[in-house]
Amino acid sequence: MDGSHHPRPEAALRRAAGRVTAGLADQRDAWRHGFTRRRVLAGLGGLGVASLGSQLVTTRVAFGAAQDGADPGTTLVVVFLRGGVDGLSVIVPRGNGDLAVARPRIAVPDRALLPGDDRFGLHPALAPLHPLWTAGRMAAVHAVGSPDLSRSHFQAQDCLERGAATSSVTSGWLDRVLAALGPGTTFRAVANGTALPRSLLGREEKLVLTELQRFDLAGGDQLRDRTVAALTALYTGLDHPVAGHAQVTLRALAAARELADQDYQPVADYPDGGFAGQLRELARLIKARVGLRVAAIDLGGWDMHTWIGPVDDGGMRRHLDQFAAALAAFSTDLGPALEDVTLVTMSEFGRRVAENGNAGADHGHGGVMLLLGGGLRGGRVHGGWPGLAPDVLDHGDLAGANDYRDVLVELLQRRLGIGDPAPIFPDHRPTRLGVFR
Repeated sequence: MDGSHHPRPEAALRRAAGRVTAGLADQRDAWRHGFTRRRVLAGLGGLGVASLGSQLVTTRVAFGAAQDGADPGTTLVVVFLRGGVDGLSVIVPRGNGDLAVARPRIAVPDRALLPGDDRFGLHPALAPLHPLWTAGRMAAVHAVGSPDLSRSHFQAQDCLERGAATSSVTSGWLDRVLAALGPGTTFRAVANGTALPRSLLGREEKLVLTELQRFDLAGGDQLRDRTVAALTALYTGLDHPVAGHAQVTLRALAAARELADQDYQPVADYPDGGFAGQLRELARLIKARVGLRVAAIDLGGWDMHTWIGPVDDGGMRRHLDQFAAALAAFSTDLGPALEDVTLVTMSEFGRRVAENGNAGADHGHGGVMLLLGGGLRGGRVHGGWPGLAPDVLDHGDLAGANDYRDVLVELLQRRLGIGDPAPIFPDHRPTRLGVFR
């Protein structure tokens, strides 16, 4: 019903009610066999709601729901750089002759690097973020690895997002974080995409939308109000798991509409583009203090087999320019609220140390994680550094000297107050890296 023709509201409601009733009967067996909350809240099409003409799952942001009234606390933002980002182009070891020999065309020269610490420099495209680095609000962990040594995007991403090396752990690590945090507000979690990322799969409740203005039922105010009233009546008093999820969705619709009606003027100039727009929505929610605790955003395009390019050209420069500009606007927009946010980037693996014949780099192992926000021991690169000498490489790759879960465990303990990481990372014994104060 997004076109120019709209059927009469009464007819639409009758059809919707019929579809909802049929949907409940059709889904009974599915519920008995483990139909998850995620599936319902990621899109209620199987229950007839999508047939009302609304696409509840239409954008790249998903909001989680629980009970209202919890202390919002620190917000964790996880940005997954999909494709395997080349950490050796982002946080660059200074004065490293081995890197210069392995990458005659694409190594970032020392003279171009932004000051990092006594071992590393930053790619010059990160200049918009450098004030945060020097102020101690940004840090990095290099030579990051995982238990999965696969160079397959799918397998490596699956391992990182499950947070476990064993396939017996089926939920995502962020879903288990939500369980550890306990009940929260209507807007408790945010995810990117029309489907939830692997890290958020599990039993915790989630809703999906792109932006507040688009989180609504289509068809105009008159049809919307009657539809909401009909759905409320249908689900009130229904002794069925779907009733609770429908009520959560309806509450979220009301809350999102109230927020969307408030004119939001960011205090930063965001660049154009999806990533910047997603960060703008996050800043809006964080500053509104609606209880956002966990956010996950995907940013693709980092699989640079071809033309990583020299420091002033190529795919890496273009991607980092957009990435840094968006994050700088996000931090400016948040202002003092940045102290209550921790943003961390993840990627499934790094790239090979040696460049390939296309001025790119193929799938490797050790990667990099960037961190931004409050509570950091910033302005430095943390973790062990194995080096790039040929005899210490892991089959031509930077070795994964630092387990990504060590970074996340410390983050969860120091910033989110989760004391016991075992339920979240059940097969890992963490080592403290000292990333957080």
